[in-house]
Amino acid sequence: MKTKKTAPKAHKKLKASRPAPAKAAALPYFVHPKGMADSDQIGDGTRIWAHAHVMKGATVGARCNIGECSFVETGAVLGDHVTIKNGVQVWDKVTCEDYVFVGPNATFTNDLRPRVAFPVDPALFAKTLVKYGASIGANATIVAGTTIGAHALIGAGTVVIRDVPAHALVVGNPARQVGWVCACGNNLDANLTCVACRKRFAKAADGLRPAA
Repeated sequence: MKTKKTAPKAHKKLKASRPAPAKAAALPYFVHPKGMADSDQIGDGTRIWAHAHVMKGATVGARCNIGECSFVETGAVLGDHVTIKNGVQVWDKVTCEDYVFVGPNATFTNDLRPRVAFPVDPALFAKTLVKYGASIGANATIVAGTTIGAHALIGAGTVVIRDVPAHALVVGNPARQVGWVCACGNNLDANLTCVACRKRFAKAADGLRPAA
């Protein structure tokens, strides 16, 4: 009659004494299993989706949404509540303030005279600033060195080569202003009053500001 073999007592004791493997600390933000987040400056509640890459040295604020196949380079800065839709490239020296929206396949630049044989020191790249609440439409191109004012609206496919005033609506290649928009995104009438929420605005040095 065969008897059942048992492990030596010493082995049982050793096995029982092994510590349980440590669990990885949960991140305060979400990264899709096929996404890459190399930066250590990513805010709480941000979501980074498949095939998106946030490089080390990039700054991403809280509750941002980084869409699929997007790229945020070292030196780029995103504020809080920024939405980057699919296929967007945000390069070094680009800053998007809080509540900025960048539509699918829009892109930024940073080298105004790119030459492979005569590379420019990245420290000399032109800076681009997208101010609070501005929106950039799908397939738009934002040429380096420009500032897009707060709550401005850049139409789909627009090529921005110069500064855009706050609350301006611009379209075309090159971009031209065709109107004014409210913080809520709706058009302003001839009296600079929102056709939807009826908020009133007044002219300012950098575009429009809420009327007193």
